[in-house]
Amino acid sequence: MNNLEICEALFSAFQDGDEEKVRSLCAPDLQGWQNDNPPMTLDKLVRFSMAVVDVVDNFRYEEAKRSATTTGFVEEHSVRGTLPDGSELDMRICVVADVQNGKVQELREYLDANAASGLIKALS
Repeated sequence: MNNLEICEALFSAFQDGDEEKVRSLCAPDLQGWQNDNPPMTLDKLVRFSMAVVDVVDNFRYEEAKRSATTTGFVEEHSVRGTLPDGSELDMRICVVADVQNGKVQELREYLDANAASGLIKALS
């Protein structure tokens, strides 16, 4: 797989809640960051992602714009769905990833924390 194919497969797996596929695309020692917060391990990232899919009805990525880089990929997308209180989730996110040996090694996610407030409340 090239870096764009890895990118597309990874976000498809996240959207589908496919933990096994996510793990197959990532290095076991992956490090992930959200807005420069402390790093997450692969296990923590998977748990967080599966929790989001569980709590957000009709969770989906839309309007994806992907670009390969020499070291990985960048994807901008909208995260959409319905929160447990009936409100709509609509966040624009940018993810920068480094890929080594065909596996995602690092993920850096940037988002508007205010737009995520309803999701944060739902996950609490």
